[in-house]
Amino acid sequence: MSAPATGDRRPLKSRATGWAQALAARAADAGASPDLISATSVGFAALGASLMMLAGVNEQPLVRGLLLLLAAACIQLRLLCNLMDGMVAVEHRRGGPAGPIWNELPDRIADALLLVGAGYCAFSSKVDAGAWVGWLAACLAILTAYVRELGRGFGFAADFSGPMAKPHRMAALTLTCVIAALEPAWGWRGESLLVGLVIIAAGTAWTVVRRTRTLAQRLAERAE
Repeated sequence: MSAPATGDRRPLKSRATGWAQALAARAADAGASPDLISATSVGFAALGASLMMLAGVNEQPLVRGLLLLLAAACIQLRLLCNLMDGMVAVEHRRGGPAGPIWNELPDRIADALLLVGAGYCAFSSKVDAGAWVGWLAACLAILTAYVRELGRGFGFAADFSGPMAKPHRMAALTLTCVIAALEPAWGWRGESLLVGLVIIAAGTAWTVVRRTRTLAQRLAERAE
């Protein structure tokens, strides 16, 4: 990952925390490559997606709950990698020429893996639409990034607005996995994931609309 231009780096309060700075410094001192850290985020996403899909076919509530909790941990580890790759690349100047590719492509793959994996775990006895909603959420997640990068292509600062930008989507999916792990207590088995994915998809769709409107407004102001 290379250092992004001013205004093109996602604003994250966690970068200023002591633990994040210490962890990034330790990774940089150990010679960790930010590109490898980015690739590792995909590995955690693939593991999280696999755990969710295994949970979807497991009939034992305790085992299923454990799988979902482990999947939630993988989602957070994916986000930790996303935080560390940028900090090692920028703050510790370890970014390479292919950094912009590693900064974007692994994120799109990780988003798709986790959301689709959640979709195949989701279930409703009334509406069999889990996989479809998972794929829809994944496509919309990729579309949010496309609109953001489209704006950058026109020379504007990156638009990281929500309500379902990447950190928000992953926070929502993490919480959904935790709730789904507990749902046998009220007689559900997969419905929590379906509800969570519907909320994520709806919020992501609104994010696409919001960013597109902002981009159109910027273009109109430039033309004046």
